Amino acid sequence: MRLAIKKIWFVVILFCATCVLAQRNDNAPKFTVRGSVVESKTNDPIANVNIEVNGGSYTTTDSGGNFRIEAKKGDELTIKHKDFETVYYTILNSERIKVEVQPSMEAIQYSKKKFSRTNPELFKSLIDSAEVYLKKDAKKSIPFIEKALATGNSAKENGEAYEVLGDIYLHWKQFDLAVSNYRISIQNNSNNTVKLKLANAYKQNNSYQESLQIYNAINKKELSNYQLVELYEGLGDVNLSTKSYQSAINAYNEGLKVAQKHLISPKVTDLNSKIAQVYNAKGETQKAEGFFDQSLKLANSQNKKRAVEEKIKIADFKNETNNYSSEIQLRKEVLKQINEIQKDSVFNNESPLTPQKQNYKIGNAYASQRDYVNAIPYLKKSIEEADTKEDLIVQKDATRKLSEVYRDAGEFDKALIAYQSYVDLVDKLYSKKEQEISQAARFSKDIVAKQNRILSLESDRALSESKYELNLEQAKRQKLIIYSLIVGVILLLVAGFLMFKYIKQQRLANNLLALKSLRSQMNPHFIFNALNSVNSFIASNDERTANKYLTDFSLLMRAVLENSEEDFIPLEKEIALLELYTKLEHFRFQDKFDYTITIDENIHLNDFVIPPMLLQPYIENAVWHGLRYKKSKGRLEIVISQTSPEEIKITIIDDGIGREKSKALKTENQKKQNPKGMGNIKKRVSILNAMYKDKVDVFIDDFQDEEDRGTRVVVTLKKD
Repeated sequence: MRLAIKKIWFVVILFCATCVLAQRNDNAPKFTVRGSVVESKTNDPIANVNIEVNGGSYTTTDSGGNFRIEAKKGDELTIKHKDFETVYYTILNSERIKVEVQPSMEAIQYSKKKFSRTNPELFKSLIDSAEVYLKKDAKKSIPFIEKALATGNSAKENGEAYEVLGDIYLHWKQFDLAVSNYRISIQNNSNNTVKLKLANAYKQNNSYQESLQIYNAINKKELSNYQLVELYEGLGDVNLSTKSYQSAINAYNEGLKVAQKHLISPKVTDLNSKIAQVYNAKGETQKAEGFFDQSLKLANSQNKKRAVEEKIKIADFKNETNNYSSEIQLRKEVLKQINEIQKDSVFNNESPLTPQKQNYKIGNAYASQRDYVNAIPYLKKSIEEADTKEDLIVQKDATRKLSEVYRDAGEFDKALIAYQSYVDLVDKLYSKKEQEISQAARFSKDIVAKQNRILSLESDRALSESKYELNLEQAKRQKLIIYSLIVGVILLLVAGFLMFKYIKQQRLANNLLALKSLRSQMNPHFIFNALNSVNSFIASNDERTANKYLTDFSLLMRAVLENSEEDFIPLEKEIALLELYTKLEHFRFQDKFDYTITIDENIHLNDFVIPPMLLQPYIENAVWHGLRYKKSKGRLEIVISQTSPEEIKITIIDDGIGREKSKALKTENQKKQNPKGMGNIKKRVSILNAMYKDKVDVFIDDFQDEEDRGTRVVVTLKKD
């Protein structure tokens, strides 16, 4: 009796938890939201604005800028148009909404001024490189477009560059940026290929009215047969998205006629499948089934992958019409064919062609038939495969369904275990989604920054052209004397600006020349000291050890010479050089000192840069002038710590004889020589701080109050 009560309570708790997790706002009452969209400054109405509710309702504004749409409390209203930034509004009640918008800056028209280039093949190679990286890494692909735009010398070439940039953003689902770049491409070089891409990008961005306008404005007589099919298919897709089902069917049928006439087989299959989907959306399942049968026959005559894709669509259709037996049969066939296809292809977890998704749907279909005995093995198989392929979404859904099947089958203990696994997967998936959202935000921020940088050149050119036109217009209306005064002031300002800019550039050039000179002095000094070490070591050790020392030394020399032309290098590189150099010095003076290099694990080394060879002279002084003369074995410590998010501190400590004793031990000849290393470092730090606003700070002091005072060097480094 107690066991039965316990099971009943478990069912109640499980049911309540499931209801809470699945809770939606579907039962909230709907009401009509009325509103208008006007331009903020002139109060002029804006027509054909896309108005969409996240619940699925869609409409557009009329010629007076007014709209009506069905919605519920809490729905989000999306107001989108090509001439202003998208507006999002959360609906709280049925009160009238007035949306005032400011026009966004139109796509910058490309200046017709031509630029020469030395290599006529460079532009093409840059575009080819951008296309190669298009689907691999957007960050690597976009810089090639930047260079191509700087290289191009015609409107046609710039149109091609912006087209490829639009393709990049479209692939990475940055649809608004894709729209902007396709529009700029058309302004530079109008062609139907880019117009079709622009219409598709508008559709993907849910700007349906703009998409329809572009499609309808294209001259069909100028299109190739394949492009004409694409146009009708695009029109059908937009009408399907806006639930204009008959218009979608008409467009698809027009495309189907062209595809059949000119034997464009892949499109014939696609269009039959899409017509079936429209009829299914309309609720005319019998007509939908007929077109699906035709599309499946056509897909079977093409290739295995296309046939499997079509079978999956039909299986989904069978599920929607509750024809579970046919669905199960189709999905079992799909599973066999997927195993054959996977030998030649690899599908990511987002693809429908994954065994875990099909096993889950088969199990779900069996569960819908209350055939729990057959449902359980397929759900378990789906969970195993999803776990292997790290598909948390399918694993979560299949685990939840398995819990429900166990519950309905009366196996409450197993249902509870499965439900606990489901809860754990929900937490794990939530954590993963948070990480993906964060990564997506960083990615979006990066590519938007790159896009802004690309458009900055266009903005400068457009601004110059705008100023020129404004001056011409003012010249017709204003008196000559006022214009003369304005021109005089402008000339004075320009002259002052040019003078200031020249002085600044000259100062920068002088600083760069001084830095280069100091670096050129630094390298021979370092190499001379290092070669002395090598010579001394070879003279006092066996050949094998000498060879090992020379190998490490050659690595150090190569790294030093590679970085010799840079003002700054990543901190990580400088640390690697220090580790190698200190290792070499310790190799020679093992009986004189031990050393440690400590790096705070919280430091992001890639966030900081440092002048090359800045720290090495301090370590060299510590070894050669401090630790080498110490009677007992000393120690050298290098500690890298972070004092604030924008600043790190590098401390070099030795317990050697100290600076005063070191000076006293110098010979008369050594005192006459100018200490190149430390002197150059001081000059470099002074110049770099003048150029980069106190980026580096160096502080030197005694380390301790004992007989061997030692030396402490503290280098403070600031982030850019």
